[in-house]
Amino acid sequence: MRLKHILSSCAILVLATSVYAQEEAMWGFTPDRNLVSDEKNLPTSWDAESGENIKWQAALGAQSYGGPVLLGGKVFMGTNNQNARNPKIVGDRGVMMAFQEADGKFLWQSAHPKLPIGRVNDWPQQGICSTPFIRGDRMYYVSNQGRIVCADTEGFLDGENDGPFVDEDEKSDIGVDILWDYDMLEALDVFPHNLAVCSPVGGGELLFVITANGVDEGHVAIPSPLAPSFIAINLKTGELAWEKDYPGMDILHGQWSNPSYGMVNGKPQLICPGGDGWVYGLEPTTGELIWKFDCNPKDAVWELGGRGTRNAIVGTPVIYDNKVFIGVGQDPEHGEGKGHLWAIDATGKGDVTDTHAVWHFGNENYNRTISTVSIHDGLLYAADLSGFVYCLDLAKGTQYWKYDTFAAIWGSPFVADGKVYLGDEDGDVAIMKAGKEFELINEINMGSAVYTTPVAKDGVLYIGTRNTLFAIQK
Repeated sequence: MRLKHILSSCAILVLATSVYAQEEAMWGFTPDRNLVSDEKNLPTSWDAESGENIKWQAALGAQSYGGPVLLGGKVFMGTNNQNARNPKIVGDRGVMMAFQEADGKFLWQSAHPKLPIGRVNDWPQQGICSTPFIRGDRMYYVSNQGRIVCADTEGFLDGENDGPFVDEDEKSDIGVDILWDYDMLEALDVFPHNLAVCSPVGGGELLFVITANGVDEGHVAIPSPLAPSFIAINLKTGELAWEKDYPGMDILHGQWSNPSYGMVNGKPQLICPGGDGWVYGLEPTTGELIWKFDCNPKDAVWELGGRGTRNAIVGTPVIYDNKVFIGVGQDPEHGEGKGHLWAIDATGKGDVTDTHAVWHFGNENYNRTISTVSIHDGLLYAADLSGFVYCLDLAKGTQYWKYDTFAAIWGSPFVADGKVYLGDEDGDVAIMKAGKEFELINEINMGSAVYTTPVAKDGVLYIGTRNTLFAIQK
């Protein structure tokens, strides 16, 4: 199978202020991962071919799933190496690129070689699908090699080597300055199925990661059943703080989702989707279980190739108003199928499957999804892989409207300036009016598939396609 699905959630930008008085950026804007921005005056018309309202565009590789993140005047995005920026670094690699926010100038890159074991752990040409977590001038992402990387956001452009790691191939003005990295395969015996892709999130002094531990190439056995699925790493030192293997032998396929971090009844919680189709609420400093919830019906059954009714979780949970909102899905190459979208009361203890479902939207009404929801003004916006966009009542989970894009949706709805922006596999970006009444404002083709989520900053809309990063402004 191909690994496009692992990105699922890839493609977001954020700018926020932390309690440590350092700016942060990450997938999903803030640690609770709600895809909503207060940006204004965003464009609703542009032309990628003629350049109308295109502020700048920058070439990526040929496959790009890790969405744009902006901080410190730079834009960071994961891709592959088919458009090699460094002539000394050729061949298939996972690449993280840094661009200048003002004009799209390429600044520097990391370029990680592929794992020698091949596609079972590191699928060809998929690049880096992780979206970095950034705090201040330090960025953290998961490479295609299953390494958690801490790098200087300035690269070597500041004239300094801040870390002890220097790859001779990267020893140039456009190379990466790595402070530390943590090899999950070597240190924890993790066996990523196809690719490690997590977009990590920070909370306090810890970085939280889902390891991608999964099944073997035959999709039958779990080579490392005792390896952790959820871990916490010290942001400064790169040392392991805790590890948990809650899904254990129940992993269905791979684990390509992302953790969320937020407040529930005034206390921090870490929310981790498991490869078994359950979502777990954890105590962040220890990883101890607070609650868990099965996101599939009791009679759901997993079958190889996605032919069964039990689903995994690829989308990212959103924490909002003491609740967790999450949909289920599978590898897109498993095909379409019935899905489930849940609102879960996150205040419970233990197994809360039968007691803490606030509402459920699914069966004939909703399909498998790899997207993340957005919540704004009492409404929830969701998308499924079959190409439908939904607007639901946040309190009840009832549907206000449904729109068919007629193409697979890999990214997630982004809400800003009274609009909902969403790209699809045909390369179209739909712009819909936010609200209970459906209105399609515009639909614009980008010239290449959009597997990421449109995001905005300072009146500029950023869209990453399969091979190009666009900055769009009225």
